[in-house]
Amino acid sequence: MKPIFLIGLAALLAALPMASGDTAAIQEMRADRKSTETVDETIRYLIDYVAKSNCTFLRNGDPHVGKEAAAHFQSKYDYFKDKIKTPEDFIQKAATQSMLTGQPYLIKTPDGRTIPCAQWLGKILADHRKR
Repeated sequence: MKPIFLIGLAALLAALPMASGDTAAIQEMRADRKSTETVDETIRYLIDYVAKSNCTFLRNGDPHVGKEAAAHFQSKYDYFKDKIKTPEDFIQKAATQSMLTGQPYLIKTPDGRTIPCAQWLGKILADHRKR
């Protein structure tokens, strides 16, 4: 016979994947729990990384250096701060697309590849969390 607390724990764990079956949310929670870094510190890391980057940031078709892109992302972070709970929220709300035109932000890497900024920053975030 199983102790009652184990039965309750099993029911709780079964309910965790949420009604939508979104296990990505659970993985995100687990990854965030491993870190002692705050959301603000992680976002500051991402913004600093952009500022120091040798990439060209394309916003509405116009090229910008890293420091300009970082200043823009910082201003959008300040604007959306009350809606940003995770670094992923920051990427989605501040570094994915123009609020005015809806055009995606793009990154042109030093080797000439052009990729969506959200994808690029997502990789930077994943690499940062591995450390």
